[in-house]
Amino acid sequence: MSVAGSSAEEALTALHASLDERRRPEEIAHLVFRVVGDRVGLRERMVLGRAARAAGRWNGWSSMSSDFARPVGGARQVEAALRLFELPPGGVDPDDPASLLDFTSRLGESLGAVDPARLDFLADRLNRAERVAAGIELSKRQYNRRFRVTQRVAAKAGRLSTERSKRELTMLARAGFATSIDRDAFLADPWAACFVAYLTAKRKLRREFTLSGRDNPYDEIADLLFRRCVADPATDWWMIAQVHPTPQVLARLSDGRRGELLGRWWAVMRQVAGLLQRLWSGSEFDRSTMIVRRGNDSSTWNLLCGAYNTARAAWISTLEASGSIGLLDASCPGKAMMLIAADLAAWHRSTGGGLHPDVGVWARLPLPWHVLDGTAACTRADVEAACAAAGVDAARSGWVAPRPAGGVGTFRPTPELVHGVSVADPVWATVLRSGGVFSGRPLRKDLRVPPDVVVSELPNSAGRSEG
Repeated sequence: MSVAGSSAEEALTALHASLDERRRPEEIAHLVFRVVGDRVGLRERMVLGRAARAAGRWNGWSSMSSDFARPVGGARQVEAALRLFELPPGGVDPDDPASLLDFTSRLGESLGAVDPARLDFLADRLNRAERVAAGIELSKRQYNRRFRVTQRVAAKAGRLSTERSKRELTMLARAGFATSIDRDAFLADPWAACFVAYLTAKRKLRREFTLSGRDNPYDEIADLLFRRCVADPATDWWMIAQVHPTPQVLARLSDGRRGELLGRWWAVMRQVAGLLQRLWSGSEFDRSTMIVRRGNDSSTWNLLCGAYNTARAAWISTLEASGSIGLLDASCPGKAMMLIAADLAAWHRSTGGGLHPDVGVWARLPLPWHVLDGTAACTRADVEAACAAAGVDAARSGWVAPRPAGGVGTFRPTPELVHGVSVADPVWATVLRSGGVFSGRPLRKDLRVPPDVVVSELPNSAGRSEG
């Protein structure tokens, strides 16, 4: 995404494309400046300009990916199948799991499979007599080769579907329903478009290995753009609500729109809770600490928790805005706790800290998927009692009410991170990442690492910083 010299129209189009990417906030600020820079006053131009100029650090280069990992399609498997089955090209979309499964079914039928979905190499192949009866004039070797390639296409369809779902949930956890925003609606409201693009870019930032918590994504630039949206009577609040479902935004929607959002967030909660339950049942977690154990798939678990908690927070906010928060009196599914790395937990303990208070609440409540499927009861009173026992404010912490709005954060340029650790510049980041530094694995023997490449400050228990 080149931002230099782009027109306002081109910049707005690039902002829409960024909703499905992982661009640095300063890059988005540069595009925002292209779109609305001539519509703001001097002070606002200075705020936007400071962030936009940060996009030019290191000539605009970063060692970190500008996108979330995209699933690799099945083009290679399809090409092999077409060649082996002597079929003409076309008729299958290698990037669509459903199309790949349909293609697998057609291949399976040509192999005489009673059920094309069953492709076990030992149990489902036809022997010579069965092949003759089915009119398949292939040698055993050729038949086996075709059977195996059909298996590979089917396996690829399954992996592709899983990876696509993971990416969709990653985007939902970080940016709500941003990727579903219609392009024409986005281009029709530049102020709302700029706010949505910038805020989602801030929310997509990688987590930094620190004790001080994440920066507030709603910073001075987001606030500047939001205030412009408030001042414009024609603002598309429906577009904003899909990524920023706060009470202030939801109150500006019609009852119908709020009801639609309520249903969408509830559906996401149910879907992700089912995936969490499946992973929980097949793993061994320490529910009392949620510290990672050997064998835990922490990446997938934390991805699902992020999506579930985002949906839950938005659902509660929409209940509040709709005047239906009383429904929590009957059923109030709790949050899902992410797993924490053992080294980060040890760092917390070494500075006099401990587990996050929410872990104590989580450990006292029924598992959220049991509440959602009706096998366990959990009311608002139950959640408030668990919060009181853990020393947590049930409302302010988001357990039974929308989180109150925090202060406006301050913009800072995106740090170069290697496995969450901030380093001096993208050159060092590339060197350290290739050498396995901070990964928990043995370092390459030929890698020389200066002692001063880590520039993040490490806070101690008193809140002071240690170099």
